[in-house]
Amino acid sequence: MTSARKRLAGGLLLASIFFFGSVNDAQAIPAFARKYGLRCSACHEAWPMLNYFGQKFKDNGYQLMNDRDSPIWQNPSYWPATFRITPQWHRDSSDKVAVDQAAAGQRQITSTGFDLSGLDFHTGGTLEKNISFYVLPSSNPSGSFHFETVMGRLDNLFGSPWLNLKFGKFELDNLVSEKRILTLTSISGVYETYHFIPVGDGNIFGRIGDTQLGVEWMGHSLNDRTRVSAALLSSNDGNVMLSNGANSYSGFFAASQAFDAGKLGVQRIGAYAMIGQAPTTYFTQGGGVTVLNGAIGNKSFHREGFVGLFYLGKLDFQVVTQHGWDNAWFGAGYGQGPPFNNGPGVTLPPGSRAPTWNGYLVETHYVYSPQLIFIQRSEWERMSRQALPTNPSNLGNIDMYTFGYRYYPIMTSRAGFAWHNEYSWVRQQGMAPDGFALTNSSLLLGFDFDF
Repeated sequence: MTSARKRLAGGLLLASIFFFGSVNDAQAIPAFARKYGLRCSACHEAWPMLNYFGQKFKDNGYQLMNDRDSPIWQNPSYWPATFRITPQWHRDSSDKVAVDQAAAGQRQITSTGFDLSGLDFHTGGTLEKNISFYVLPSSNPSGSFHFETVMGRLDNLFGSPWLNLKFGKFELDNLVSEKRILTLTSISGVYETYHFIPVGDGNIFGRIGDTQLGVEWMGHSLNDRTRVSAALLSSNDGNVMLSNGANSYSGFFAASQAFDAGKLGVQRIGAYAMIGQAPTTYFTQGGGVTVLNGAIGNKSFHREGFVGLFYLGKLDFQVVTQHGWDNAWFGAGYGQGPPFNNGPGVTLPPGSRAPTWNGYLVETHYVYSPQLIFIQRSEWERMSRQALPTNPSNLGNIDMYTFGYRYYPIMTSRAGFAWHNEYSWVRQQGMAPDGFALTNSSLLLGFDFDF
């Protein structure tokens, strides 16, 4: 793959991340608060981000472990459903875009205007005590729906909190949850560290931030201080109909431990790993037409990281470090589906290597009051080995920063409302049309509400 094609592929990838990042599917629903007569702040440090009690409630299968868990005890008019959408004004800018009207062939492009986020329709809870579910149809801003989450869970099997089984499409069990992200711009709506793919790499299957299809065992101590989980996943990045990654599987493993730091509160540290294989070729017929579900040629990849949640009074930090490795076939651009195909006679480009990289994330929250939270996040993605030795050593490196705040005028068991203001900035090396760094920024002001 030429360097121009690599820049184009990387540019398309970055654009897609920016677009889909604007569709937030955080799992925070007032329906749970209505069921138990609690305020949203009982489970959320700042919705949709969970506090320690909220994490325990989630780990117990959306139950308080009392006689109100079974839906049979609820008012027949109770319906566990929530809608979430964010009307907004935003300004987005890219410093180098290829345009015919510019003398240099490129120029800065800026757009401003009023807009909408996607719509999330959450429903979840218990079908019976210790049998829970969650369904989340989610749309993009134009109203095109997909199923973001569809899962059933058997909780506390044989009376043990160490035996919980989840089946369907679900968020991976990681301490720092992208599905409860507080930032909303087209840049900051995803964690770069969870989604990073080297320039020209074809491995779409290792994106930890995406919901995945599979089965998960999760166990925790009675006080939820110790947590472990293991999941078996189809290597298809959550896509249905086995359109990608048929006959290939990945594993995701996580463990964490919380400890009491006295007046500072409960701190938690953990680790995770995603280890798997995914296809790099497809059967064809009729002179090259891809056979549906005919993915073969599995190659390996892995991601591993450490996470921490640290609290210092009103100030808290979410920290993630992650190492990534892809087989050389992925690094050469194979894997993401047709027309990429490493069939008979196809060889790797001379000097091809397995790309490796490291990602770092630090997100800081200052909770001035239960109604006002200030947010800052920094992320850095650094290549440690390029797929081709001829690539610049910093090709694809990312620096991302975001600053914002959320003000909550109301937080009740019926609805949540936030006035959200945020500015985000990202730079990726080698992604501009001239081969230099590409810089994008986004400013967003909006009403974020669910009901």
